Amino acid sequence: MTDLKQELVQHYRWLRQYGLNDSHSGNASVRDGDTIWVTPSGCCADTIQVDDLVPCSIDGQTTEGASLDAPLHIAVYQRNPKARVLLHSHGPHSVALTMNGQDFRPIDFEGQYYFPHVPVLTVEYQDYLEESPGKVSRALSQNKIAIVRGHGVYATAESINLAYKWTCSLELSAQTAHIQHLEERRV
Repeated sequence: MTDLKQELVQHYRWLRQYGLNDSHSGNASVRDGDTIWVTPSGCCADTIQVDDLVPCSIDGQTTEGASLDAPLHIAVYQRNPKARVLLHSHGPHSVALTMNGQDFRPIDFEGQYYFPHVPVLTVEYQDYLEESPGKVSRALSQNKIAIVRGHGVYATAESINLAYKWTCSLELSAQTAHIQHLEERRV
């Protein structure tokens, strides 16, 4: 299990290193049986260590110090038994291009291949902690990735690397759509 936790920490750091999170944003988790290892609330991606991960339970119990999104992570695993990892990031292009609340449909080949439709969920700021677990877990029970409008990206998969791939691919698709939009305006 230590290797899986180390892999989660490494991928969480990469989200920061490659501009998909700032130093203290986003969160991540990995499921091992009935235990869900979650990044701590307010942790720094630059300094997080394996021992900093907080254990929570598939039965819904969170542990003090776990990310505020821990109930959301648990809801995703409860609704989708195949899910083994959940990454939450704040890719700037992915968030910016979906501020209108409309679902995102990638225009590039890779994006269309992986996820021709990305649901964009609207959750009001003041209702986020209460509503996001249900809305995000429902979306991720049928999709690899979903976006909460104005907030960020949630990707789930059977492996950490695959959830990371979905996250990076979505951000590149959003960048491509942005560039294409700029080119259309220029002409």
